[in-house]
Amino acid sequence: MNLQKLKEAEAEFLRRYPGGFENPEMVEIGKKHRVPKMSEFAHESFAPEKFHNVDQTLAAMVSAVSRSSMVSMFEKPRFKDFVKVLDDTEKEALTSALYEQLHGDQQRGFELMVGMLQSNKVAKWTLMTIIPFYYKPKDEVFVKPMTTKGVIKTLDLDLAYKPLPSWDFYRRYRDIIGELKDKVDPSLTISNAAFTGFMMMSM
Repeated sequence: MNLQKLKEAEAEFLRRYPGGFENPEMVEIGKKHRVPKMSEFAHESFAPEKFHNVDQTLAAMVSAVSRSSMVSMFEKPRFKDFVKVLDDTEKEALTSALYEQLHGDQQRGFELMVGMLQSNKVAKWTLMTIIPFYYKPKDEVFVKPMTTKGVIKTLDLDLAYKPLPSWDFYRRYRDIIGELKDKVDPSLTISNAAFTGFMMMSM
């Protein structure tokens, strides 16, 4: 972990944008991602009691992915098409996997969802992590491949990125991001995506 590079990036970012993500220019950039609004939607749609209605939960999953500015335009229709062809058993399994990710055994839910998405060739990091991030934006990490690989390389992190999502990588990356956030100005850590975004802009 190269903390010197982190501190250099922090100093340069705050020089360019005094106040960090409260800087007016950064506020304008942040508006297009609508993280607070998407987080509110996630809390309304994926509260524990909402999972009793499987079809409603699936519709909310598709909506969260479709409305996200952080998921690529190529992945959105693929996820929607994937959900569209699920049978009743698969629908139950997918919503159960998300429930576990958000409210139960997170590792089990993560691995169940990877298995389902992988079998349909849509096991992408962005699709795996966008809803948990929106639900807990200060705790969970959004894994965007280019940004994640850049953070690992820039800070010399002891992590090996692989395209297929894995719980071990996710857990370790999340823990490291948590450690790094504690070492910079709070104005750079309004959410985990904002923090990794600061790193991306500083590379």
